Amino acid sequence: MTHREILEALSGLLLVLFVAMISGTIVSVALPQIIGALNGSQSQYTWVVTASLLASTASTPIWGKLADLFNKKLLLQISIVIFMVSSLACGFAQNTGQLIAFRAIQGLGMGALQILAQVVIAAMITPKERGRYNGYLGAVMAVATVGGPLLGGFIADASWLGWRWCFFIAVPFTVAAFALLAKTLHLPTVRRADVSIDYWGAGLIAAGVSVLLIWVTFVGNSFDWLSWQTGAMAGGGVVLLALATLVESKVREPVVPLHVVRRRDPALAILASLAVGMAMFGGAVFLGQYFQIGRGYGPTAAGLLTIPMMIGVLFSSTISGRMVSRSGRTKPYILAGLVVLLAGFVGLSTIDHRTAMVLVSAYMLAVGVGVGMSMQNLVLVIQNTVPLREIGAASGAVTFFRSLGGTVGVSVLGAVLANQVAANITAGLARAGIPVQGGGGAAGSSLNIAALPGPIREIVRAAYGDATGHIFLISAAIAAVGLVAAAFLKPAKLRDSLDLPPEQATRPEAAAKA
Repeated sequence: MTHREILEALSGLLLVLFVAMISGTIVSVALPQIIGALNGSQSQYTWVVTASLLASTASTPIWGKLADLFNKKLLLQISIVIFMVSSLACGFAQNTGQLIAFRAIQGLGMGALQILAQVVIAAMITPKERGRYNGYLGAVMAVATVGGPLLGGFIADASWLGWRWCFFIAVPFTVAAFALLAKTLHLPTVRRADVSIDYWGAGLIAAGVSVLLIWVTFVGNSFDWLSWQTGAMAGGGVVLLALATLVESKVREPVVPLHVVRRRDPALAILASLAVGMAMFGGAVFLGQYFQIGRGYGPTAAGLLTIPMMIGVLFSSTISGRMVSRSGRTKPYILAGLVVLLAGFVGLSTIDHRTAMVLVSAYMLAVGVGVGMSMQNLVLVIQNTVPLREIGAASGAVTFFRSLGGTVGVSVLGAVLANQVAANITAGLARAGIPVQGGGGAAGSSLNIAALPGPIREIVRAAYGDATGHIFLISAAIAAVGLVAAAFLKPAKLRDSLDLPPEQATRPEAAAKA
């Protein structure tokens, strides 16, 4: 494909990827309105988010492996149709049960589009040139993650739209992307006669990840960290994943190629990706809550206040991607990005309910710059070490671990935030001489802050504003772990061919030394 053909196909890929990723965060602000309109419960509120997250995370490595076995363009078109039809169904849902089911199907499409976009780019462009295009990819992914609440807030505030448009809005864009890719994307059809699908490995991975994510979602709320439910779910998830590892080590076509994950650079890149995943997900979730509850802004205003992070991601990913393509090296930009990310988290760990918004914006800008410089370059590190026939599985593995780390991180940070808020509310009520009934958590159990009496409302706002800094201190510690992992990456040069040389492509251990 020529440069013009690549740009035409890339525009379709970026469009459908943006719509898929923004669908995961657009409902975060509008969800109270959605559940209220459908007469749903608090547990159903959680499952509207969890259903798509589970399906997306668990299916990512499976879609990646399928891309190594079958026609990539056809798989991409199938995933677009799955996503488009399920988005339409979500918009027409008549109760929360239907919405949860349709969101799970939508999650399958979201997971497929996120990984297949990266795989298709890897099949079109050499690793050395891929840095420039991956910069665009990283910018779209991160801006969609941060910008989703902004768009959702606008839709929630606009009486002439309604919450159903949080789902309907994806349909025209996916139709346009499907038509554009059908016309512009030209990939050779590779037919393999020896295709072997690892059904057992795929099933065990999906089951193990789902059990662990369900446990992380409900632990600390529905049951305690030290309880029989924790033992059963956490232990069961670990056993399932251990069985999956055993299966993957024996089958001919594993979903997650262990010989790739065991290598030094891919393993270190995966570890560093966990920190970036937490930054991308945690920053969007908890900063939005900080602005709305801790500082009293509305949904649309809270979305607008995240613009510094979006600007940081957009410019740093695009510029660093071009510089990576020019130099052929990724490690200096990954290290610089993680240093800036760590500095941003350290800054956010100092905020409270009275911190100047200029300072908060500066810290958010630093986090955005760090994410933009490191996220897609870490994927590129792994793609550079594997032959073309394994590019899907390898990309799926790093995306899977990044999503898993981000999901677990957000859940753990949410539990820490809830405990800290309860303690702060209890202390605030005691200082104000207001009797505490049922602990501080009872006063702040409702997020409808406007309905609380004036003195209590201010105490709850201050509690959320002051507690947010604590969770970003934990994020800073995790970012430091990612920085240490990236420091041990080998300073490899990106190859300028689509595939590894034949002698390296046939010997994984040789590829690891390349």
